[in-house]
Amino acid sequence: MNNLPICVTCGVQYAAPRENCPICEDERQYVGWEGQRWTSLAELAATGHRAVVSEEGPGVVGVGTDPATAIGQRALLVRAGGGNVLWDMVTHFDEETVRRVRELGGVRAITISHPHFYGSMVEWAHAFDAPVYIHAKDRAWVARPDESVVFWEGETLELGDGLTLVNAGVHFEGGQVLHRSDGALFSGDILQVVPDRRWVSFMYSYPNYIPERPGTVRRALSLLAPYDFDRVYGGWWKRVVRTDGAAAVRRSAERYLRFALDEG
Repeated sequence: MNNLPICVTCGVQYAAPRENCPICEDERQYVGWEGQRWTSLAELAATGHRAVVSEEGPGVVGVGTDPATAIGQRALLVRAGGGNVLWDMVTHFDEETVRRVRELGGVRAITISHPHFYGSMVEWAHAFDAPVYIHAKDRAWVARPDESVVFWEGETLELGDGLTLVNAGVHFEGGQVLHRSDGALFSGDILQVVPDRRWVSFMYSYPNYIPERPGTVRRALSLLAPYDFDRVYGGWWKRVVRTDGAAAVRRSAERYLRFALDEG
């Protein structure tokens, strides 16, 4: 288990020791109240962190951590005929995690919604010999450059087996969601599934309550219009819109824009 530095607050692993975490210094995140702190995979293992693997929906398996790390998100193993795709990322990673994921068929590709969820993505890429697809607009935020990271450009990228990445551009310019053609959208917090799970929302910064720009929300809605989906999988356990997902996204965007533009 390596000792590369991991920011305690955002959970992103860096390539070498450093004093600051640019991801947390950005206005979309924050430096922990106790100041910048670091950990490592070795330290997480020594303090008892372990993988949690559990079904989240049809052909979708959640991969999380107990105790939770960083902002507590879980990843999703998205099942597909040509091999599983790992959507989003967690920080903790060990041999037991690898074993359990291999039992589920392993990982042929990794896709991550935005920089706050980069976690230990290179560790996963090396363990499963899988490329990591990141939109080129978020290239500057990659904290551990590696040949496994594939930067793509444009609005959509076909991954095969009915899986499509869409550059929704909410939260980060390179913010992306993953659509599966059987009726599922994997959104992380690019489209945030809120506690009332009939709805989603859109923010430039969640912890600092900075709303997303209306034009960005409209663009995302336009890019998603051709895709049909019933379920929307957010970034945390059980944050899932279970039915009528495409309509939920549309009405959520309409509500958001009504308030953002003060249209009554």
